[in-house]
Amino acid sequence: MLCLDVKTGKELWKQQYPVTYRVSYPAGPRCTPTVDGDRVYTLGAMGDLLCLDAKNGEILWKKNFVKDFDADIPVWGFSSHPLVDGDKLICLVGGSEGRGVIAFDKKTGEVKWKSVTTRGDFGYGVPVIYELGKVRQLIIWHSQAIVGLDPETGKRLWNQPWEIRAALTAPMPRAAGDKLFLTAFYNGGTLLDVSADSARVVWQSKKASEMAAQTTELHSIMSTPVIKDGHIYGVCSYGELRCLKLDTGERIWDTYKPIVGKPVRWGHAFIIPHEDRYVMFNELGELIFCKLSPEKYEEISRLKIIEPTNVMAGRNVVWMHPAFADKKCFARNDKEIVCVDLAK
Repeated sequence: MLCLDVKTGKELWKQQYPVTYRVSYPAGPRCTPTVDGDRVYTLGAMGDLLCLDAKNGEILWKKNFVKDFDADIPVWGFSSHPLVDGDKLICLVGGSEGRGVIAFDKKTGEVKWKSVTTRGDFGYGVPVIYELGKVRQLIIWHSQAIVGLDPETGKRLWNQPWEIRAALTAPMPRAAGDKLFLTAFYNGGTLLDVSADSARVVWQSKKASEMAAQTTELHSIMSTPVIKDGHIYGVCSYGELRCLKLDTGERIWDTYKPIVGKPVRWGHAFIIPHEDRYVMFNELGELIFCKLSPEKYEEISRLKIIEPTNVMAGRNVVWMHPAFADKKCFARNDKEIVCVDLAK
């Protein structure tokens, strides 16, 4: 873990620990550090959860999901970002004996509650809290089901079975009112209508195939879609940016322009809403400002800010989500980190 000066990139502190990767695509940690006041929480690919002092990087407490909670290591490593909620740090752990999800005391690391039993590779879904059915709900998406929990106690509110091929539950679930949309690379998408204690499937992709010619709705590999005015915008399995109707899943349009201009397996770009436009960061290291509407994709500007250096996809890619603060964009590859001024 590195702490850098925003203005200069100078290293302020560094914290490190020994770890041997035993996962597929062993190319570094998967999770963005979670910053909460004077503390930073990190989760490594092999299940090392650390609470650090933000001022100097000192380790305040730590857990290991495999050793402490008997968790299975996912094929592609632990990838679910820790979620701060009040005095809790909520994690998708995948531990045995009802310890699939654990809420830790964020200051001490003490277990406050545990919930959910999973089997095998539990997936890569990010814990997220929404108000659905007028109830504040913690949404957990693992490889066998989508679950609604009470974030204060871990009590299960509802459970919607959905077996996900290869446990590819990477894109974060998106809410729109009481609707919840999820998308997976092989299985495609589903829309749930959620109440205080139940969930109903509104629609679900019928074809569990990721091949570009066979996909009908949205089969995202990692990128979280966005929902705006009853429409879904997301990146499909071969790099198509698609617009769908939220209520039916009907495809309105698609285009390959934002990524590599042609179909490519796992073609990837992150989508970040900002005011009246969107920022996309594609696998070529290009930052794109654009507008998305039910009518079309409209590109405003594009700039390459970093080189794609990772070769594990069979081509050079950069699959790290950028960060934005103080009218700046921060992006990294396997070799460097860059800061780009967006003020103008």
